Amino acid sequence: MKHIKIVVEKHPEGYVAYPLGIQGVVVGEGDSYEEALNDVRSAILFHIETFGRSVLESESSVLEAFVAEASV
Repeated sequence: MKHIKIVVEKHPEGYVAYPLGIQGVVVGEGDSYEEALNDVRSAILFHIETFGRSVLESESSVLEAFVAEASV
């Protein structure tokens, strides 16, 4: 089992989730945080089944993910 970091964003129309450290585009969505997380988990499994385990970076350089806000 591989642990994958997932970013979940809240938007006015729902939630969007995407993994870090996977080759290709994988996105999940839902009306709640849990729905988006479950959707992206399913999408990750489908992505791996379709393209093989090589889409998983052997050593992801992402140790932690943070959200920051800056004024420009």
